[in-house]
Amino acid sequence: MSLSGASERSVPATKIEITVSCRNLLDLDTFSKSDPMVVLYTQSRASQEWREFGRTEVIDNTLNPDFVRKFVLDYFFEEKQNLRFDVYNVDSKTNISKPKDFLGQAFLALGEVIGGQGSRVERSLTGVPGKKCGTILLTAEELSNCRDIATMQLCANKLDKKDFFGKSDPFLVFYRSNEDGTFTICHKTEVVKNTLNPVWQPFSIPVRALCNGDYDRTVKIDVYDWDRDGSHDFIGEFTTSYRELSKAQNQFTVYEVLNPRKKCKKKKYVNSGTVTLLSFSVDSEFTFVDYIKGGTQLNFTVAIDFTASNGNPLQPTSLHYMSPYQLSAYAMALKAVGEIIQDYDSDKLFPAYGFGAKLPPEGRISHQFPLNNNDEDPNCVGIEGVLESYFQSLRTVQLYGPTYFAPVINQVARAAAKISDGSQYYVLLIITDGVISDMTQTKEAIVSASSLPMSIIIVGVGPAMFEAMEELDGDDVRVSSRGRYAERDIVQFVPFRDYVDRSGNQVLSMARLAKDVLAEIPEQLLSYMRTRDIQPRPPANSSPTPAPEQP
Repeated sequence: MSLSGASERSVPATKIEITVSCRNLLDLDTFSKSDPMVVLYTQSRASQEWREFGRTEVIDNTLNPDFVRKFVLDYFFEEKQNLRFDVYNVDSKTNISKPKDFLGQAFLALGEVIGGQGSRVERSLTGVPGKKCGTILLTAEELSNCRDIATMQLCANKLDKKDFFGKSDPFLVFYRSNEDGTFTICHKTEVVKNTLNPVWQPFSIPVRALCNGDYDRTVKIDVYDWDRDGSHDFIGEFTTSYRELSKAQNQFTVYEVLNPRKKCKKKKYVNSGTVTLLSFSVDSEFTFVDYIKGGTQLNFTVAIDFTASNGNPLQPTSLHYMSPYQLSAYAMALKAVGEIIQDYDSDKLFPAYGFGAKLPPEGRISHQFPLNNNDEDPNCVGIEGVLESYFQSLRTVQLYGPTYFAPVINQVARAAAKISDGSQYYVLLIITDGVISDMTQTKEAIVSASSLPMSIIIVGVGPAMFEAMEELDGDDVRVSSRGRYAERDIVQFVPFRDYVDRSGNQVLSMARLAKDVLAEIPEQLLSYMRTRDIQPRPPANSSPTPAPEQP
């Protein structure tokens, strides 16, 4: 049985509560002030449709409302979560569909609210021609139960014997239940070999991964006997909930392991063994949002592969081909990742480099040339500025080789090494078509960088085989160089071809890519902060400024 067959719904990074206020709204009522209400819409990634998510209450007779009703949203760092706030004047006799009751709207991503100073943003309302519509203020707050981490230890007694020669090799698989009745895998214990009475190591899991904040939601636990060929034998199952587990802080709780098939077949069947919860405790820890709210900035750097194996940029077969109709894989990868990260960088200035090209006028080969051709200041303004400089470089440099990663990794590492107080975290995106020529130096650069506040994302474009890249992504085996191992796993590699939408929908391809390459960044940032014992700074004042009511 495949254990990954469970519903692949990712756990939100956390739940975010958004508080809404408005200032200086339009005055539509003749005898009193407007009676405002805000409607929140969220956008579907697949269809791009806007759907109503919820409404605030109506506050009578004010142009500066502070709404009490809040919006609670699941927050995924790795997704662009577009929001639209529409403000209406609600007259008790009318509904809100009339255009004359519309007071303005604002569009922004959830990441922009969280990435704002103190997780607070103010935006001008637009949408009523020729009128100043005032502003909307949004404050993001993380729900407190999202920072809880549960630590537990379990053992089992008299499990069914599944192996012909030895005893069983048992392990547990935890699933949380979803709203629609499906189950998503959220934890696997280690395998304890050759015993029917295993004691598993204690393990920790975020409470939201176990139950997504709903303490009474079913948690299903399956007991398996491990087999080398992956066809693990099902021993039995039991269910519980976070609330039930947490009661076990004072007593052992024993669960019967039941196998439904055996229960049906055998009249005398009692159970397939028992599992005992030996200990359970809950601690709170700092979250990614705490650091962002405390002012930690994500610094985004791009490095693009200009080696000749990409093909002549003027030819449609080139991976760098600038078609008037669609973005190249390079441009799509850059835009997909950059548009999400830029919400967490206040100055929106991004250093951008190319490698593996001959530069005019004298044809010098470079492995870290600034795309904007400015050695003193390689920063581009916004992701659009990076794309512009990239297109400009394609017109001026000569694609050459070889493919060296180490120079640009060391370049970003030098910047990251200067700032170790937790105020900056560096993310380097390398987009490449293939075979790396300086593997030894690159591994050394990664091992050195693993002790710095930085992460490296490598996106492979084109049809090449990328086995060497998999080696740099330390998910299975930690990267090592000259006997030194990387302190943390800081590299995430993905081949772009795995994300291309078959129907040609570029927006969907980019969303899928971003989701996978950015998923590990929050945990990588936290692992750096934890190992250095850096606590988030307290957020800047985030309460909206009271506005005087106009007489």
